[in-house]
Parts: sequence; structure tokens; C-alpha cells
Amino acid sequence: MDVLVVGAGPVGLAMSCLLARRGIRVRLVDAATGPATTSRAIAVHPRTLELCDQLGVLPDMLTRGQVINAFTLHANGRRLARLDADYSRMPTRHPFTLCIDQVRTEQVLRDTAARHGVQVEWDTRLESLSHDDAAAHVVLRRAGGAAENLTVPWLVGCDGGHSTVRKALGFDLVGTSSETWMIADAPVDADLPRNSIHWVRNRGRTMMMVPMSTPGHWRLLDTAVVSRPDPDPAAMFSRELSRGLGRAVRVHEPTWVSVFTFQQRMVTRLRAGRCFVAGDAAHVHSPASGQGLNTGLQDAVNLAWKLAMVIDGRSAPAVLDTYADERIPVGRNLLKSTRTATSLVQLRNAAAGVALPVVFTIVRAVPALRRKIQRKVLGGVSGLNLAYAPGPLSLPTARPCPGPQPGQRVTQATLSGPLLEGTSGWVLVHDGGEAPEGDDWLDVRPVEDSAIRAQLGLSTGDWLLIRPDGYIAARGSGLTPGTVGDLGVFTTPGPRLQEKATEATA
Repeated sequence: MDVLVVGAGPVGLAMSCLLARRGIRVRLVDAATGPATTSRAIAVHPRTLELCDQLGVLPDMLTRGQVINAFTLHANGRRLARLDADYSRMPTRHPFTLCIDQVRTEQVLRDTAARHGVQVEWDTRLESLSHDDAAAHVVLRRAGGAAENLTVPWLVGCDGGHSTVRKALGFDLVGTSSETWMIADAPVDADLPRNSIHWVRNRGRTMMMVPMSTPGHWRLLDTAVVSRPDPDPAAMFSRELSRGLGRAVRVHEPTWVSVFTFQQRMVTRLRAGRCFVAGDAAHVHSPASGQGLNTGLQDAVNLAWKLAMVIDGRSAPAVLDTYADERIPVGRNLLKSTRTATSLVQLRNAAAGVALPVVFTIVRAVPALRRKIQRKVLGGVSGLNLAYAPGPLSLPTARPCPGPQPGQRVTQATLSGPLLEGTSGWVLVHDGGEAPEGDDWLDVRPVEDSAIRAQLGLSTGDWLLIRPDGYIAARGSGLTPGTVGDLGVFTTPGPRLQEKATEATA
């Protein structure tokens, strides 16, 4: 075994799939007695859909989910506005949010993990964890009380907001407690479009309706501060939603009801020696913008390829430092954006509530303003605008040039075409002229399609170095037999990487 993954939720399953498909030997354990039967996260945004496509699980997810491409606002019995929530103007093949019950997402990922030889070991609890420079040392406690002492080369904690791994490593979740909301999943009789999320406000109280993948079922969120579930949640939601929507709504007996006090917290470290944390084990926050599962899966994608290459001996261990360098700023921005989203969803300010109909009358009447708001909101929610800051694996260009820049993702048209098919490693793409051979760590591929060359900003002699996770590491001009050797420094980050890589891309 190369890696022990603790936690078989979406992040742990994705981590296991990503490692196993690269030939890494993985064990996946979870303290639960079996798969979850209730859904927490249900929204999968475009960038995560792209990653699911690369992982090969998207077709199954699409058949089990509900496409969302609108956000509708209602208040005091009338509809205020319908905002497009499709991403068709952005460079992605998946211009929508997919609502799919987490239970179904996990099933798809479990099936994929099994095809790669990874089975979840249920009812297996991490009892203790210590580590040194060479390994992690754990005690696993199985059903019936049997203990297993284990030394593993690497360990990844994907075990959620109450992470045992995080606590064992001494990582504190730093931040504040947020709001307490009631959440219910229920069958609902309502004449409402199911391709839209509905924001419903009535007499200062705000609720949300999010369509679930089971026909006729909705996730209902009540943002009023509560300490325990309403004794009759079906009647309460029916009454309040009917008033806010101005039409009859009948909520049936919920299949799941809970009250959550949301935390806005994250760790300040993601790694201790050979141990890592990812997903909710590293950051917890309000569900207002539906980012939890998405950010967790992107944590897994960022770490998995780096860890696999270190295990294979194709990269120096120092590359693993970039996991925290790149993902901690993402976590900080996530907490900031979810705080803003939570405030907007709740709209506690009474004056703002009164002004809301006027504001959206103006927005509806001014298309340019509506499009500007939509672009700003969608760019953040989608994950498509995420870019990593300059660092060892994203080197700024020596001179201005068109097209995507280092730290940005390559566009979906490129990712989904033949250009990157059949590779899970580093790829050097070039303008189609003469080029040197690749190496054991690098595929060298020409861009024959002129439209894609233009999209990438490739002129005569230009090249682009793409990381295994689809983000750009560097770009430059002039391919020579020595270029591939020079770029090999990207697989061995160290004190002189920045200097060497600058020389290679000049």
C-alpha cells in the first residue's frame, strides 16, 4: 500500500480514484457502517463538472442529476426576477450547475473506485495517528474491536468537518460560528420550474428551494435563526413558501430534517510530514453558494497528481509543498465569498428587504446591468475563474502574450479534444512546427487546429506547458532539444526552481 485515505465521502472517493487510476496502491477506510443515506451537498458547478469529466464519472452523474441554469427571486407573493445561471458565454462544455444528491454522487464514485481496485473498508475507525519523516503510523479499529497496527508511506484525511485526522495532527479550525438554519429534503407539490433555484422572501423571512435529482423532491432551507426543528416542518414550509411565492405549495413529510449551525473556519496548514487533509477536514462553511463539495473535489485533484508523481519517483517530494501554497488561498477566498453569499441569501437588513423590489425592477429593465451582475456572480460560483498565484508550478511569462496565462486553467475546448487524450501527466503543446521528442515525464503534442491555437494564444514558435490537473505551468517561445530538459525542473521543485524555470521560459 502506498496511501491510506481516511473518509469515504466524495472527497475521499475522488482522491482514491485519482490515485488508483495512476497505478498508486490505495486503501480507503471509513468509520461509518455503510454508505450515507441522506444527502448533504447537492450542487456541482461547471469547473467541478470538468474535473468529473476528466475522471470519467460525468456521464453517470448527468443521468442521475437535475440541470440548473436559472436563479429566480420571489418576495411577498410575486416574482421579482429570473437571473440566468447558465455559463454558455464562458469557456466550458458544461455551462450549468448539476444538482445531484450526494448519495448518488458517492455511488458513482464508489463504482469508479471499485473498477480501479479500491473497495471501501466500512466500520473501520482511525483510533490513533502519529508520524515521522518516513511514514505515518496508525491504529485502525474494526467492527468487533479488532485492532490493526499499520505503517503507511502517506496518509490523506478526507474525513469531514469532525476530522479525526485533523485533530490527531493538531490542526485547529480557525474562524467563527455562522448562522443556524433548518434544512429539509421533502417531496413538494409546486408549479415551479425545476431548472431553477428559488429564493423566497416573505415578511422578512427568507427561504430557498433547490431542486433535487429525485423528481418532485426539493431541498428547503429556512434561514430564520432556530435552535431546533419546527415540530411540523411540512406545515411550516407549506405556509411560508405559499405566502412568499403567491401560489399554493404543499410540502409533504420530509425524508430528512436537520438544524445546522454553520461554521466559517479553516486550517492554517494542510500538511504535517507525510499526512494531509482535504475537503471539509480542512475547511467548513455555510452552504449558501454550494461550494463545499466542489472545493473539496478540487483539493483532491490538486493533491493527487503531485502525490502520485512523488510516489512514482517522477517528482521530488518538495512538489507537495505546493498543495498548501495553492489551496490555502483558495480556502480563504471561499470563506470570504460564502460569508457574502450567506448575508445576501438571508437579507437580514430590513431596509434592504424593502428596497429589493425596486432594485430588481431596475435590474430587469436594464439588460446590460443584469448581464454584468450575472457575469460577476457566475464567474465566482462556477469555479472557472480560479487561477493559482505565481509560484513554483505557475511561472509568470517574461513578456505579455495573449491567451490563458500560467496559473489559469486551459479552456474546456482544449481539455475535451484529442489534444490531451491519453495522457494524465505533463503535456507540452506547441504551434505545430518542428519540436523535440518528449520525455518520460512529458508528452509533446502539436496543436493542429487553428481555432484552438488562437484560443491558447499560440503564435509561430510558441509553446505551453500544462500541468496534470489542467492548469498552465509556463509558456514561452522557441522549442529546441534543450527545452524539454530545461523544463524538467518543474518536476523537481527546490530553492533554485524559480531561477531555472525562468531561464527555460525566457
